[in-house]
Amino acid sequence: MSELQEEQSHQIAFGWAATDSSGILHPFHFTRGTLMPSFFFNDITIKILYCGIRHSDLHLIRNDLGISSYPIVPGHEIVGVVTQVGTKVRNFKLGDKAGVGGLIGSCGSCDQCQNDLENYCPKRMHTTTIFDNGGDKKYGGFSDIFVVDQHFAFSIPENLSLEGVAPLLGAGITVFSPMKFYGLDKPGMHVGVVGLGGLGHLAVKFAKAFGMKVTVISTSPSKMREAIQHLKADSFIVSHDLKQMQAAMGTMDGIFDTVYPHHPLMPFLNLLKFNGKLIMLSGPGLEKQTELSIMPLIFERKMIAGSSAGGMKETQDMLTFAAKHNITADVEVISMGYVNKAMDRLAKGDVHYRFVVDIANTVRPPKSIS
Repeated sequence: MSELQEEQSHQIAFGWAATDSSGILHPFHFTRGTLMPSFFFNDITIKILYCGIRHSDLHLIRNDLGISSYPIVPGHEIVGVVTQVGTKVRNFKLGDKAGVGGLIGSCGSCDQCQNDLENYCPKRMHTTTIFDNGGDKKYGGFSDIFVVDQHFAFSIPENLSLEGVAPLLGAGITVFSPMKFYGLDKPGMHVGVVGLGGLGHLAVKFAKAFGMKVTVISTSPSKMREAIQHLKADSFIVSHDLKQMQAAMGTMDGIFDTVYPHHPLMPFLNLLKFNGKLIMLSGPGLEKQTELSIMPLIFERKMIAGSSAGGMKETQDMLTFAAKHNITADVEVISMGYVNKAMDRLAKGDVHYRFVVDIANTVRPPKSIS
């Protein structure tokens, strides 16, 4: 590529970035790829309209996991409208609604990629907001535009609100995928959902749409009314109420644990039936978990397993299912100017249930760049 071609292959983007572990986000100019027929046959450009905020964004900008490299533009629950298409793009046309989740590239050749499990690619998985395996810097959805290969973009169903669908590209697929993979999607099954936050409330919605009986398990008695009346859960258990926990022992086919902080797992194993499955969906806070009896795993054939988001096909299938059952996240739409306060609130658990940034109306570059 000549110097002129390389200059033409980039365009100025504008967003908000954290530049140190304080996690404070500021206006930030940077470059993204732009479409040139000679080089970007399969890419589309998306004008971002909304972007969800996940706990992983908070941990990334504050370097909670020790992997952050600044500057960081967070955000990997992106929805918007297609404004450019490459010459070989067949899945999208100008004006289509499109979304991007946490993955924007993979090797394409390993067993996982060949089986539509790009999110487990061990060779060259490119995530949306951090370095990929090749060392290239990635900037996320807290910005005005995004450029992505069509394979890693999703068609957004017309009947779903864009602000409500954004969290489905992260939280939604995180709960949908293990329900399908572990067979916890059959009508009449009884499943538990530990934690009623961003992941948990969507787990309830999807489980009910599959026709299952749902019990919410929470440390907060105040969430019972919300769980039963609004989300239509069938029952509610306060996890530190020993009588309630004992009464529910051996009643559940599966449990989805969505809670991030460290907590004991044995009480939840006790709630499972023979052959029951405890599925972990939020692992970093449990990395030091060591106190666990293996006896229920052996003599009651119970399982502790995990799951991480989903591949491209499965995510599109999830969106189709969500459209059929009118499933979206419950969100609080905010301006980018409020985002630092929102991050502080998120750290305290003060959100119902997800923050979504109104990118289109509140992220606008200044008229001139000094």
